[in-house]
Amino acid sequence: MADMHIVRTYPRSIDVVWKALTDPALVPLWTSTGQGGRPEGFTPVVGCTFRFVGRPFPGWDGIVRCEVTAVEAPSLLQYTWRNKPEDRPTLVSYLLESVTDGDTRLTWDHTGFRGVEGFVMSKLLGRVRAKMLSEGLPAVLADLDEHGRLMPASTLRPRD
Repeated sequence: MADMHIVRTYPRSIDVVWKALTDPALVPLWTSTGQGGRPEGFTPVVGCTFRFVGRPFPGWDGIVRCEVTAVEAPSLLQYTWRNKPEDRPTLVSYLLESVTDGDTRLTWDHTGFRGVEGFVMSKLLGRVRAKMLSEGLPAVLADLDEHGRLMPASTLRPRD
């Protein structure tokens, strides 16, 4: 099966985790552990079309084309994902749940991969996503205050 499913629990409130996942200034700090794509034109509103812009390499222009398909702040965000304009979209989902002691459980899914190319892409992306959710996102969350803003002592800097 090519679909990806990752579950992580973070010692932060659901509102702070939501902010880290949806604030365009914070997203590049944790995607691919801080080296990943930055969202251009993203707002967590159904129908918003946006792009993740990363470093291109042979066979890929560095752009992921996306459209927000569902939002229920602060618990659900879904968007389509296309590496190339002609690709059939896959679906990325973030489901947040408050759990005991103020912790938040994130269930992250990327589904809809098809064929051999989809299988290869899911394996490649799966390793990157596991690292960003196990290393990148926790580092950003550790540097956010209770309102989801970077603390003054943080060494992380939002990117344009």
